[in-house]
Amino acid sequence: MRPIPVVKPKDLAETLRYLEEGGKPIAGGTDILVAIRKGLEKPPFLVYIGELSELRVLEEKEEGIEVGAALTHLELLSHRGTERLPILRQALRTIGSPAIRATGTIGGNVVTASPAGDSLVALYLLEAQVRLVSQAGERMLPIHEFITGPRKTALKSGEIVRSIFLPYPEGEPLSFFRKVGRRRALVIAVASLGALVWSKNGRVEKARLALGSVAPTILRPREVEEALVGRPVSPEAWEDLVPVLSAATNPISDLRASAEYRRKVAGRLLLALAQTLQTMA
Repeated sequence: MRPIPVVKPKDLAETLRYLEEGGKPIAGGTDILVAIRKGLEKPPFLVYIGELSELRVLEEKEEGIEVGAALTHLELLSHRGTERLPILRQALRTIGSPAIRATGTIGGNVVTASPAGDSLVALYLLEAQVRLVSQAGERMLPIHEFITGPRKTALKSGEIVRSIFLPYPEGEPLSFFRKVGRRRALVIAVASLGALVWSKNGRVEKARLALGSVAPTILRPREVEEALVGRPVSPEAWEDLVPVLSAATNPISDLRASAEYRRKVAGRLLLALAQTLQTMA
């Protein structure tokens, strides 16, 4: 394989010019370098953006935080600005190894758009907004509109993810994240479930659920979220929703698991959520 040239722009404006010329952005490289080795990506040259100050901001606002696309998972985990987003921290802690968390970036996860992306489960639960920039200007898209399919996004030619806005959830919801894989470390999820649950007096007032690896994109099972409202926080009270959640999934079979196994795991994760919340309430 021929070497791919790498350029290092001095600022965002120069970056956007390189992108217009056909360059492909790279920060941590944990996803794109693998894609290049597999022949899935063949960029004429790479544009290193990992040290651009414009992409490395973390701005705390009254309604949420603005996270620069080039911030690593480890930087987000260790920054006090994410303390009000425990679901994000729970998901980030499960990504790869310490080395991968210190290298991979939040923007890279978003652009890779893998349905198995752990951080994406948290971003869907937080109803994140993706800020895009090109020489034509800026625009923002909800995360569910930005990610259009497995490894597919609404990113236009010459455009880059500048940051992601993460709203603070109202009140104090209980946070849950769990994934199932074929081993105990460096796990790519066979299925995962994240949740934000607001409860009062042992009953669900509101719930957000997001599942990974069981559909072409991260799945929000709205019918299950609505059905949980008013129910006691206990596995027994949620048992009838297990087949409903399983039926809402649309998984594939691959080397890691069959589609049928993924459906069953997704349903059982709902009961794991109920059991965990019962002990926390």
